[in-house]
Amino acid sequence: MSLQERDKKHLWHPLTQHKLHPETTAITKAKGCILYDDYGNEYIDAIASWYTCMYGHCNAYITSQVSAQMKQLDQVVFSGFTHEPAIKLSESLIKILPKNQNKIFFSDNGSTSVEIGIKMALQYHFNNGEKRNTLIAFEDGFHGDTFGAMSVSGLSVYNGPFEEFFLEVKRIPVPNSKNLDAILNALKDIVSTSKVAGFVYEPLVQGAAAMKMHDAQDLNAVLMFCKEHQIITVADEVMTGFGKTGKHFASLYMDTQPDIICLSKALTGGLLPMALTTCSQKIYDAFYSDDISKGLFHGHTYSANPLACTAALASIELLQSENIQNSIQEIISSHQKFGNYIKKHPKVKSIRQTGIIFALDLNIEMERYGNLRDKLFKFFMDNGVFLRPLGNTIYIQAPYVITKKQLEKVYSVIEDALEIV
Repeated sequence: MSLQERDKKHLWHPLTQHKLHPETTAITKAKGCILYDDYGNEYIDAIASWYTCMYGHCNAYITSQVSAQMKQLDQVVFSGFTHEPAIKLSESLIKILPKNQNKIFFSDNGSTSVEIGIKMALQYHFNNGEKRNTLIAFEDGFHGDTFGAMSVSGLSVYNGPFEEFFLEVKRIPVPNSKNLDAILNALKDIVSTSKVAGFVYEPLVQGAAAMKMHDAQDLNAVLMFCKEHQIITVADEVMTGFGKTGKHFASLYMDTQPDIICLSKALTGGLLPMALTTCSQKIYDAFYSDDISKGLFHGHTYSANPLACTAALASIELLQSENIQNSIQEIISSHQKFGNYIKKHPKVKSIRQTGIIFALDLNIEMERYGNLRDKLFKFFMDNGVFLRPLGNTIYIQAPYVITKKQLEKVYSVIEDALEIV
């Protein structure tokens, strides 16, 4: 029996309507930027497996570090215990985070990192004797699939059956260089009628909204408004973090830094699941009390898993290496050249780029998960490239170790795909 047939017996895949899409591709091996299926076919992983494996699959440095740690300490409860991998990771991470970040709280995936950020924002005000029950979020944002994260997400394709159970959220448009005054006026109206605890946002790039990008200067103005009104700012850098925007974190493009930052995905180089919610000393101090009930009573069994911490520490070392930083700049330059070329194509409506994140919109209306999107996906896979179009948006977010030849093939296959739409 094939892997695909065995898969169908018991497995339920994410973001999949199995009646419409019963087939899966069985991946048996991965190395660098290449995925290998059970028939020996090769695919360039042009989205780094949902933006995680930024240093390449099975990176030798990361796996060697984790292998050594595996023989020393595999897992221990992080409540009441500590260990060197977590301590070293905190010391390494604080050096590259925005300067106001000072404390790190561990969890195990992007959704939970946002969930914790929301709880920090709400409880911050509660602990200070003020009940604030409203959150602000961007339209079309996406922050995860747990209830708090869904509440601040604006994509109904994911949230539909659950919306009546959500937290109180007011939505504002993403700044586009023309609507800042309108956004600030909307914010004034919101704070005049609601008790706002926090603002949860994806800085510069909204991933699930088809790589929708916005301006750093305008976002900074929104953050400044929040600071002036004691609204806790929660930056969801699960997707944008660790070099993808050209800087270590997208928040570094703004002068006004968030109170809280949510991190996952590329944190461990894709090797192991882990997430972090970092915060300023001001946030932490609101929980530091003789009153036990003011503590943040949130915990995960695998919080600060020593193996995941080791993978993250190795990944941060790679991120700061000259080779990876040079590769990031080379990818940025290559995307710019491809963008200037492909934007002239009659079937391309628009292009955009932030760092190594490149997106183009097709000049055609498409359903997010419709037949034409599926046709594009199949075309990419048939031609040895793993890309996941979001409706009429084709985007690239490849590992930093992608070769020039591999990247050129990705561009070529995208150009060829334009002929089938």
